[in-house]
Amino acid sequence: MQEAIILVGGKGTRLRPLTNHTPKPLLGVAGSSFIRHQVAKLMDAGVEHLVFATSYLADLFEEEFRGFSRHLEISYAVEEVPLGTGGAIRNAGRLLRGEPDAPVLILNGDILSGVDLRALLEHHRARAADVTLHLTRVADPRAFGLVPTDGAGRVLSFLEKPKTQEECVTDQINAGCYVFRRSVLDAIPADREVSVEQETFPQLVARGARVLGHTTDDYWRDLGTPLAFVHGSADLVTGKATSPLVGPPAEALIHPTATIDPTARVTGGSTIGRHAVIGPRVIVDRSIVGAGVTVAEDARIHESVVDHDSSIGSASFLREAVVGCHSHVGADNELPARLRLSCGIRIPAQGVRVSGTAAACLTAH
Repeated sequence: MQEAIILVGGKGTRLRPLTNHTPKPLLGVAGSSFIRHQVAKLMDAGVEHLVFATSYLADLFEEEFRGFSRHLEISYAVEEVPLGTGGAIRNAGRLLRGEPDAPVLILNGDILSGVDLRALLEHHRARAADVTLHLTRVADPRAFGLVPTDGAGRVLSFLEKPKTQEECVTDQINAGCYVFRRSVLDAIPADREVSVEQETFPQLVARGARVLGHTTDDYWRDLGTPLAFVHGSADLVTGKATSPLVGPPAEALIHPTATIDPTARVTGGSTIGRHAVIGPRVIVDRSIVGAGVTVAEDARIHESVVDHDSSIGSASFLREAVVGCHSHVGADNELPARLRLSCGIRIPAQGVRVSGTAAACLTAH
C-alpha cells in the first residue's frame, strides 16, 4: 500500500482574511479546494492511504472529505500543540501502516507543483535513499533556504537564506515534497516541536544518511500570498499548471450557475463561483470571484480575490486586492494594490480612491 502525508496544519496568516474561517488548503483554486487537487495528484501516483496532518480548524478537513471513498482511505492526525514540520510528520506517522523500508510521500499543503510523483518514488527506490527531496531551481534563491547537491545528487548541506548574491552557492531550493523511508520518519522525536529543515535533514546529512535531491524544472509555486494564490489558480485554468481535476486550457472557469452579461469579459484564467453575477461591461482578469458575488456594471477586477457573498459597485477598480467575504465595495472606488478588506467591511461610494475626481470634489463641498 502506497501511503502519503499532507501537512495542512498552518494558519495561513499571509492569506488573511481569506483564511480567517477557512484553512488555506480548503480555499477554492481553479474550481475546487486546493487540497482536492493535491489528493487527485496523489491518487494518480497510486496512493491508497493518506494522512492529513491537521491543526488549525481541523474539523473542516473531515467535513470536506466526508463520504469520500474513490479507492482512497483518509486518516486525520490532529496536533493539539504546534509541532513544526518534523513534529507534524512524526505525529501523522503514527497512523501509517507500512513496513520499516516502505516509502512515504509527504507534501506541503500550500505548494502547487508539476513534479511527477511516480518518478520521484522510483528515484527514491532505485537509489535506496533514506530521504529524497524534490528540489526546484529559482532565479533568485535569496528568499529561500538552499540545498546544494554533489554530482550524484546527494545532499551536501542545508543553508539558511543567503543575505548576499555571493552566498548563493546554488539555485536549488527545497520544493516542499519529500519521500521518507518509514523507519527514518519514525526516528523523528515525538511529542515536541521539530523542524525538518533546521533539525531533521541537517542531522541526517551529518550522520551520513542517504539524503538525495531530485531536481526538476517542473512548474512550482508556493501559494502562500494572495498574488501567488491568484496566479496559481489562473495557471491551472490556462494550462500552465496541470491537475487531474481541471479540463482543457481555457481563458476562464465559470460555474454553470453563474450569470455573465454578454458585454462582460472574463479572461486570464479567472474563476467565477456558483451563483455569481457579473454585470455589463465588467472586466475580470486573472482573478478569483467567489460564490454569490455580485459585480456591477463597468467594474474592473485584476489579479484580485473577491470572497463569497460580497458585492462590487459600478465602475470600481480592484488591482491585486483581497475582499473578504460578506463585504461591500460601493461604486466608483479604486482599491490600491495589496489592500485587504476584512470580512464584512462596507466601503461607501467613492470611499477609497487613488485618484480624485471632479464629482468627488464637488460632492465634498
